Amino acid sequence: MAYETEALFREDAYLATTDGTVLAITETGGIILDQTVFYATSGGQPGDTGYFQRADGSRIDIAATITGENKNEIVHVPADGQPLPEIGEKLSLHIDWTRRNKLMRMHTACHLLSVVCPFSITGAAVGEDESRVDFDLPDPSYTKEFVTEKMMELVRANEPISLRWISDDELLANPDIIKSKNVRPPIGHGRIRLVVIGENGSIDSQPCGGTHVSRTQEVGEIHIGKIEKKGRENRRFRIRFGALPQA
Repeated sequence: MAYETEALFREDAYLATTDGTVLAITETGGIILDQTVFYATSGGQPGDTGYFQRADGSRIDIAATITGENKNEIVHVPADGQPLPEIGEKLSLHIDWTRRNKLMRMHTACHLLSVVCPFSITGAAVGEDESRVDFDLPDPSYTKEFVTEKMMELVRANEPISLRWISDDELLANPDIIKSKNVRPPIGHGRIRLVVIGENGSIDSQPCGGTHVSRTQEVGEIHIGKIEKKGRENRRFRIRFGALPQA
């Protein structure tokens, strides 16, 4: 039996704490709640870590967050040696905000990179200090310096970032908004979540379930640290925080 967890982060990525009630404990000790602010590993973005606080003030440290039997069942994985709560127990949830904010900035940076490099995406992974996006990229003019400058132009423009939901039919009618070559957003749930950059999507609009900052300026200083050749035309771009190091 799959449980339904209300994923509060889907509408508000800045919500760092909330209360939740324990619905179930999995066979492996995972904790399922009625609602959560903890993002579950998906779409190349790692799940949140943090802790639950019990009514008596004690803590349950959370080492990972994953999906269960489906995307709507979110399982919080306690660190080794942590106590387990009771079914029906009310908990106060606290994500590691410093880590989450880095992941939000990095995930948004990946979207900005996909704007600067308008090519098919063949892979991606979001990290706290470095992220990567792989492209089918036949054009050698996309150097570290060129891409870094174009990304920073978008950061400095401080474009708004918002969410929009569309129907499955709208997505099928607009297949070009899907940038990934190998991964397709799930169809059949009735609606698809878009991350929109710029007024009315003037910069970008693409399906994504991850967490993002609200304006591009919040990404901060970023640069392309390395471009790796992964195939005849496949290139891996590594995004890092900070200014591009001088040669």
